[in-house]
Amino acid sequence: MENILSAAQMRDTDAHTCATFKLSSLQLMEQASQSFVKAFSREYPERYLKIAVYCGTGNNGGDGLAIARLLYQEGYSHLNVKIARFSDRSSADFDANLIDIESTPIPVAELVHADELDKEEAELIIDALIGSGLNKPLEGEFRMLVEKINVLNKVVVAVDIPTGFKSEGAMKLSDTVLVADLVISFQRAKVNFFLPESAGFIKEIKVVDIGLNEHYIQSLTTPYYLITQKDIASRLKKRANFTHKGTYGHALIIAGAPETMGAALLSAEACMCTGAGLTTACVPEEGLTALNTRVPEVMAILNKNVNGDLKWNTYQAVGIGPGIGSSPESLALLTKTLKEYNKPVVIDADALNLIAQNNDLMQIIPEGSVLTPHVKEFDRLFGKHESWWDRVVTGIDRAVTLGCTILLKNQYTMIFTRDGKCLFNPTGSPAMASGGMGDVLTGMITSFISQGYSIEDAVILGVYIHGAAGEEGNDYVVPASSLIKRLPATIAANYTT
Repeated sequence: MENILSAAQMRDTDAHTCATFKLSSLQLMEQASQSFVKAFSREYPERYLKIAVYCGTGNNGGDGLAIARLLYQEGYSHLNVKIARFSDRSSADFDANLIDIESTPIPVAELVHADELDKEEAELIIDALIGSGLNKPLEGEFRMLVEKINVLNKVVVAVDIPTGFKSEGAMKLSDTVLVADLVISFQRAKVNFFLPESAGFIKEIKVVDIGLNEHYIQSLTTPYYLITQKDIASRLKKRANFTHKGTYGHALIIAGAPETMGAALLSAEACMCTGAGLTTACVPEEGLTALNTRVPEVMAILNKNVNGDLKWNTYQAVGIGPGIGSSPESLALLTKTLKEYNKPVVIDADALNLIAQNNDLMQIIPEGSVLTPHVKEFDRLFGKHESWWDRVVTGIDRAVTLGCTILLKNQYTMIFTRDGKCLFNPTGSPAMASGGMGDVLTGMITSFISQGYSIEDAVILGVYIHGAAGEEGNDYVVPASSLIKRLPATIAANYTT
């Protein structure tokens, strides 16, 4: 997994890289600027573009000056630079790059006050005003300047991070941020790029390698990680010759009510297609015909019979919640499951809502269980939150306290582990924004657990492959039932990649 670092850790990595590779900070700035220009020219190859580079007087502004010079060398001839000279302070590397750019034909103007900007002829603005060191809301002249630029209706490309955007910490959509069409970020994405508030300020993010010491980055301690395809390939187990259905476990999916059998069908079929050797669905009697018609490979038991002598030790994994409703019978079924199944349980949907309504159930969740809430379910369980950053803090804390894995479903689903980590999943697509996707994911995670994967590995595999299957085909929308059909091939492709 890739470490995701704080702004302070990135600065420390810059210094360590310079010391290790015997680079000056100015040389590292040049490397970063070259990487930016390479990525920028792929996205915007038209050399006739009118480009304005807005620079502060710190190191982000130094990057901007170097980028302007390098773009000119690459044939972008319609360039100008505007320096926000809102204080007497400037970094040494900014000053050095200012000397260099003054030897080029690129026009350089200085803004002493934000109100000096009344128009902008450029079609595209490169934002190099303030970098990742910001830890408080914009104020004063910079706030006024950003507000002016935001109403210009220009294409904006940010250097490393948009001005006003915090690398980490709580943000609000009301914060003043220079809205970017594209962010070209250095070496690592920032933590806040993975949180939904970023959508209000950033349309697209590309991360470029600027030559920082990767070994050192990976050695640093952080609670934040990005799952990669290598993590999936290294975890998936090859199916050996002479194995059989008994080798891959028996999963029980407790799901569905007479009016919500679709959730049970999706979850059970996903469990089967993810590789469980045997799958049993615990469903209402009214759902038997639908189950046998849709997935004849799945066995069934009636939920009204669970209060009898159900042999819990038959099942290597149990998932509960999709479509079970909130009736007293459903509450009794959930309570019995949590009390009598002495292994981790995958808990989703209506089961989560029942726990939120009956807080005493929180105390009997088996250790190691997996909770899979979306944002509303998360807040019902753990209280209302003002920001997604606050949810990250809560998720890490509650996963450790409960001894459970909590995954908070989102564009970048967050996995909070029992040892205090937050793993971000990069796969998925807006095409997956349709009903039933959570039911599918519950079945997948239950399936991986039944096959003998550790809880953490089962959740990582489930979330990543679920998203990867949704990305395939570049479809406008992927119904949950269609995604299920893709699972065996997606799993195989990620094993062999």
